[in-house]
Amino acid sequence: MSVIQGQEYYISKRVGKAIMDYGLLADGDKIVVAVSGGKDSLTLLKVLEDRRSFVPIKYEILAVHVDMGYPCQHPKILARYFQNLGVKYHIEKIDILKGKSRKDISCFWCSWNRRKALFKVADRFGCTKVALGHHKDDIIETILLNMFFQGEISAMCPKQELFGGKITIIRPLAYVDEDMIVKFAKTLDFPHHKCACPNSVTSKRTKMTEIIKDLRRICPEVKTNIFRSVTRIKKEYLL
Repeated sequence: MSVIQGQEYYISKRVGKAIMDYGLLADGDKIVVAVSGGKDSLTLLKVLEDRRSFVPIKYEILAVHVDMGYPCQHPKILARYFQNLGVKYHIEKIDILKGKSRKDISCFWCSWNRRKALFKVADRFGCTKVALGHHKDDIIETILLNMFFQGEISAMCPKQELFGGKITIIRPLAYVDEDMIVKFAKTLDFPHHKCACPNSVTSKRTKMTEIIKDLRRICPEVKTNIFRSVTRIKKEYLL
């Protein structure tokens, strides 16, 4: 039986609260856990796998990595990691470059194709839920992105049903701060790779991270305040 200790204990508690608050998991669920290979998705996989040994509900996990066709060794490294962790896994290979360079691929195009591949794998393996590694900071940044660039108030939902309920996206790390994941990742033997996105430094999301970092100097609680704002809307003060 796995015993959760240290930083994983605190992350697991927050994951458990998110699961309870939003009804993310149910007995008998078959879940695709999307694993890009970064610290967030690897933390999600580890915590969900370890929780299987002591939570009252029973669920199955299929770790899925979408090989986008980039020239890197990451899929092979992840396959070895999945084997060592003892989880069922699948590597789905697609090619989104199709003669283009990585710099020609937008964040939206990459994300859309990865999500499409995950849904197809879930359907093929009889999984009804897809777990994504978005954490509290991702949700906060999304709120700002939608306000600044889309002119709307919206966020990432911890639970989102698609295709008439055939597939449900869940985000169990919704209450977990990124710095907790960073500390946790340093304590584990997560696989290392050099396959960074060429657009990561100039992306809009990176700009939001910088804005929040600056704001925390004058308001340490700014992240929690932004996160709570979408649950505390005062309709009488809306246009």
